[in-house]
Amino acid sequence: MNTTISKSDLTATINNKGAELISLKSGSNHREYIWEGNPDFWGKHSPVLFPIVGTLKNNSYTYDGHTYTLSRHGFARDRDFELIRQRENQAVFSLKADAETLQKYPFHFELQITYTLESNGLTISYTVSNVDNNVMPFSIGAHPAFALPEPFENYVLEFEHAENLQSYQLENDLLSDTTVSIPLADKILPLDYKLFQNDALIFKQMQSQKITILENNKPLLAILFEDFPHFGIWTKQDVPFICLEPWLGYSDKLHSDGSIMDKEAIQLLEANRTFDCQFRIEIL
Repeated sequence: MNTTISKSDLTATINNKGAELISLKSGSNHREYIWEGNPDFWGKHSPVLFPIVGTLKNNSYTYDGHTYTLSRHGFARDRDFELIRQRENQAVFSLKADAETLQKYPFHFELQITYTLESNGLTISYTVSNVDNNVMPFSIGAHPAFALPEPFENYVLEFEHAENLQSYQLENDLLSDTTVSIPLADKILPLDYKLFQNDALIFKQMQSQKITILENNKPLLAILFEDFPHFGIWTKQDVPFICLEPWLGYSDKLHSDGSIMDKEAIQLLEANRTFDCQFRIEIL
């Protein structure tokens, strides 16, 4: 089931499965900004990453003396959310713990995702509620894939600040201590598939809280993510999209001991508390 919201000449469509944004269109120029999700290359559009971001060592973790299995990026992206509120320009989706999630993640939670369209963009908000009696560890992240219909070399990323970016390298989907410098030229990173030969670019920290996609040197869209300290950039060889991914958390390190409570960059939410964060896609 899909839900569509609109504002001015923008429309956004969200699939109840994963509460996933599958379309963001402009009526004035008939432009689709979200990757089509061709399963021959990558069958997602903009999945939510919860309750982990990235990969766990051995796809498992320990908590309170027990071992649990949790696949890459968690389960929320593959679950059906309930549409709990809708207005012309806004839709709110909810996912709650159930018997199936408790087998993988022994915490009672509610995750709400709110999509709000304004005249020049879309705000995506996350509210994580701990309705358990124990401290709840979690990570959350976004994985929007933006469609790039022209040749890949026609696009660049403009960072908010000039900075020395260090990308942490993956080894067997886990985070190593090896970093690679990603040089910017006057805040600009030209897109080249060679950047992604070792999978995603992963930044534990950077100054920029805004990245703009330029198409033929003209601003196309920007993503603003001040609530997210970590960031990933990813694509697949010769596939016309770029993923700009605000994260709270990332994959296990190679030498992780598996304890979810001690996982690097994990969020710890006290009992009966909520956590809010959001990011924004601006159409330029």
